[in-house]
Amino acid sequence: MDKALMEAGVAVRREVLGAEYVDRGAQNTDGFSKAFQALTSEYCWGLCWSDPTLSRRERSILNLGMIAALNRMEEFELHCRGAIRNGITEDELRAIIMQIAVYCGIPAGANCFRIGRKVFAEMAGGKAEAG
Repeated sequence: MDKALMEAGVAVRREVLGAEYVDRGAQNTDGFSKAFQALTSEYCWGLCWSDPTLSRRERSILNLGMIAALNRMEEFELHCRGAIRNGITEDELRAIIMQIAVYCGIPAGANCFRIGRKVFAEMAGGKAEAG
């Protein structure tokens, strides 16, 4: 384990995904999942997300497209929140999801729009509309 990468990764992970989410994950870590959590913090968040070559905003845009293409909608919701924390506006998220719909298919785009609407509403303190 690289201590500096781990510390950087945990810090970025908390900033992007939210301290509450990261803390909840840490509390749910057990002997079986501990190594995976360390790998995620050090490798994904420390090595990748801490690299200054791309901004967090740019990384969020990339992640949304890749996660949608892989049909990982729980992760899409998580990273949608992160993208908003990283400065993605509602108009930008709409444009990102339109491109997802064109390249990944309308069903993927429909799922992403439902999630985007829900996340924006929740983050604004409101309730998401159906559909």
